[in-house]
Amino acid sequence: MVTIKDIAKAAGVSVTTVSRALNGYDDVNAVTRQKIKDIAQEFGYSPNMAARSLISKKTKTLGLLLSNVTRASSKDNIAFEILCGMNDRSGELDYDLVLFSTTPQKQKIKSYKTLCQERGVDGVIIMGIRLDDEYLKEVVSSQIPCVLIDIPLEGPNVGYVTSDNVGGANRAVSYLLEAGHRKIGVINGHSQADVSVQRLSGYKQALERFGLPFDESLVMDGSFSEAGAKEAVYRLLAQQPDITALFCISDLMALGALQAVRGLGLQVPGQISVVGFDNIDVTAYCSPALTTVNQNKYEMGYQAAQMLIDLLEGRKVSHRLMLDTELIVRESVSPR
Repeated sequence: MVTIKDIAKAAGVSVTTVSRALNGYDDVNAVTRQKIKDIAQEFGYSPNMAARSLISKKTKTLGLLLSNVTRASSKDNIAFEILCGMNDRSGELDYDLVLFSTTPQKQKIKSYKTLCQERGVDGVIIMGIRLDDEYLKEVVSSQIPCVLIDIPLEGPNVGYVTSDNVGGANRAVSYLLEAGHRKIGVINGHSQADVSVQRLSGYKQALERFGLPFDESLVMDGSFSEAGAKEAVYRLLAQQPDITALFCISDLMALGALQAVRGLGLQVPGQISVVGFDNIDVTAYCSPALTTVNQNKYEMGYQAAQMLIDLLEGRKVSHRLMLDTELIVRESVSPR
């Protein structure tokens, strides 16, 4: 195995000079630096990352921690797109990305802090974790730098990235109200997801702007799943048969809502209009194509990786980033 001692001997310089040249320090003469790089390439030298991390106390590795419920369905590409953004940015900045997931069974044995320490990551990005998770506060209060996705916690070593969930929901529900709908049901996720809280707030803001009261009986939780949403729509329409539109706070639940409406012998959008949130790929191809709110999932992951690396490298950075959303109008809404 070629070492920097071999390169130093061939170049006629000290080991320190070789180390500094290969690590990008600008106090090495440009001609000498290039000579060292040429010899390293000729010898097929590659750095020993384990040895380097022992010296620097850094592994140049980011962790991505997600729960086993983040990917609720093969139709839901949100986690994949976020992961692609993280992977691209971490790679561009010469960091590796390690994915590790957790389950309720694992949590009984190891906390998130322990998982991060065992994997030896410099910092961690966390997504898909409930707000009431007992281990969440432990990891964000530790010395491990972390960036949260859709979890609004901040601290000296903590930042978070999210979408404009309130504004996006407001635009979606306003679109239904402008189309003449006045009794709009909501298929929410659950109370321990910040996006559920924020998107419901956007729904309330739209109602208020149109002078309509909020009716809690029009809201049902669908647990962010197709099956959960389908069951919730059956219950909601049995109790409130004069609903003319449904706002589902995730596209996956909107797909379940479409199934339930059809199961009741009703037509979308002729009798009930449906709007989703996320703009997952399948929504452009279902029938009818779903009107939804687009959030830039790739950019969310890209910016989360950037924020974490900024924290790790000591740069001044805002610990909170909110990305814009956009209403995508398709075929699942008709006027009343």
